[in-house]
Amino acid sequence: MRSFLNKLLGWLLGRPDPRITCRRAVWESGVAELARRTKGRSRESGAFLLGRDDGGPKQILEFVFYDDIDPHALDSGIVHFAGNRLPILWEHCRKRGYGVVADVHVHPGGHGQSASDQADPVMPRAGHIAFIIPDFASREARPGGIGMYEYLGDGRWKNHTKEGSGFFHLTVLA
Repeated sequence: MRSFLNKLLGWLLGRPDPRITCRRAVWESGVAELARRTKGRSRESGAFLLGRDDGGPKQILEFVFYDDIDPHALDSGIVHFAGNRLPILWEHCRKRGYGVVADVHVHPGGHGQSASDQADPVMPRAGHIAFIIPDFASREARPGGIGMYEYLGDGRWKNHTKEGSGFFHLTVLA
């Protein structure tokens, strides 16, 4: 029913469906935890965003923090995830019935992609979405104020940042 109402409202207002959604409470809780894990703004932090991709907008349902999967992922001050730890993530996804729909990490300054972000996507498959939250997630992190990037494959990215909530929408309902 919610999906029908969201679609009807979007149609009435002339807005296309967003590409990805998340309940506001899930997003705010996850972003607060990202901020906490920066240890007083001394290092980056990040998470895999798990959920569903059933053909409509991707739906974020859970944050799985990089350092919960790889305890050393944040040791250098920037995110560096050991690929040999991914089976832990895949097992978690299998148990929950979710997939990785996006990833998120924080930057000390703005929300632009670094050269390493562009060269080394967390999930190097076309269609994967990466969010970058500025200022170590120390202030409000909403669509329009965060970096939103889609991996196109072959080292190419599309920047969706300016699309704001037209691309990534925070919802009140589950």
